[in-house]
Amino acid sequence: MSQKTLAEGSPTGAEATETAAPANRRWWILAVVALAQLMVVLDTTIVNIALPSAQADLGFSDGNRQWIVTAYALAFASLLLLGGRIADLFGRKTAFLIGIVGFAVASALGGAAQGFGMLVTARALQGAFGALLAPAALSILNTTFTDARERARAFSVYGAIAGAGGAVGLLLGGLLTDALDWRWTLYVNVGIAFVAFAAGWMLLSNHRDAASSKLDVPGTVLVAGGLFSLVYGFSNAETHDWGSPLTWGFLIAGGVLLAAFAWWQTRAEHPLLPLRILLDRDRGASFLALLISGGGMFGVFLFLTYYLQLNLGFSPTKTGVAFLPMVAALMVAAQVGTTVLVPRIGPKVIVPLGFAVAAVGMAWLAGIDNGSSYVSAVLPQLIITGIGLGLVMPPAMQLATGGVAAEDAGVASASVNAMQQVGGSVGTALLNTLAASAASAFLVGKDATSKLVQAEATIESYTTAFWWSSGMFAAGAVITFLLFRRGVPQQDENAAPVVHM
Repeated sequence: MSQKTLAEGSPTGAEATETAAPANRRWWILAVVALAQLMVVLDTTIVNIALPSAQADLGFSDGNRQWIVTAYALAFASLLLLGGRIADLFGRKTAFLIGIVGFAVASALGGAAQGFGMLVTARALQGAFGALLAPAALSILNTTFTDARERARAFSVYGAIAGAGGAVGLLLGGLLTDALDWRWTLYVNVGIAFVAFAAGWMLLSNHRDAASSKLDVPGTVLVAGGLFSLVYGFSNAETHDWGSPLTWGFLIAGGVLLAAFAWWQTRAEHPLLPLRILLDRDRGASFLALLISGGGMFGVFLFLTYYLQLNLGFSPTKTGVAFLPMVAALMVAAQVGTTVLVPRIGPKVIVPLGFAVAAVGMAWLAGIDNGSSYVSAVLPQLIITGIGLGLVMPPAMQLATGGVAAEDAGVASASVNAMQQVGGSVGTALLNTLAASAASAFLVGKDATSKLVQAEATIESYTTAFWWSSGMFAAGAVITFLLFRRGVPQQDENAAPVVHM
């Protein structure tokens, strides 16, 4: 396989036109990519707040409720690497536009759903097209910004959206559900997609950096099956238990399939995920940082949402607003971290520092009780956690995709998204199980019919989840400090992207 990087050769034809394009065009491309990424990230949480209304409207059971969320995560995580490779093989613009159209159609189908089956099918289709759209968007960003300072600024914006999009989804979901109807949490994607498609059609041009390669069908089957089994197994831990064959059976199957996939990638002529992408030390540390941050972050969004609504009596809209200070803190930290701190100090200090700050924020948040107020017991902790995550996620995204061969840009970008999705799925299942166990243990020997005791048990479940999230972030600080190289990452001129899309 060719190892041509984006810096090799002189631009000709379409590439020459792109290289001559005005600089401000790159920032319009960033806006388009950010809009598309926001749409994908929103749908990991925007439907959550609308679930009670959708359930009442369509009449599905509590047992089926989780699949409205899980169907999206399963399709998205299991097809991401395939989506990334398709972007490399057939062109990033093609993959981007098809992903947008498919996502919009699936969203409209979900909004018009007349029953549980139709809604679940639409959510799975959203995940499938999101798996095509997300890596194409990130690889477009990766190949558009070439100047180190501009690239850092672009990734700070992209990373902030990826990190804060879940909270924005909670806010938007609450607003749409309160003001209109739960169906608009899906219909809203159609309008976003229309704008992103029109702008993408005008601004982007197609690149097929791996056009001479072929699709790795065995690798695709192995990794899709492995990721599906892993996410499905952890999802079953929420509704069954860790001793259920539906949990450990799928987890073992997922591990075996992913091990077989790794082995096959060393033998395949055109590997789906060239292992050279993962074996770079800084890149591997970045992937682990995204995996851990994705897992721990769900402790913030998931359990704090319950606490704000059920214990403090916040409405869906007010709950979304309550997360905005964290979003603001994350975006500011993202900008400072990627444009100032990492270029001067290096990731070995900044990323572990971000994890440590987030760990402090989550540990402090574990001090909530039934009598706590948002201003004193939630707001400062959210801001601190947001600052920490802002120092972790955007730099990790930038380092995870920087310097890869042009033909691998899509699949490297897909790996970033896969790490976040798998981390989020694992974190959700793990924290849910630990929280439920903590609540059950708290009720032993107490009057379980007492409303006060039940409320205290609920608080115990939340604080347990927050402590474990803090532990995940603390582990992330240690792991990334040990793995990242010392010093400032060197800009490899032979690997730096130079194509201005």
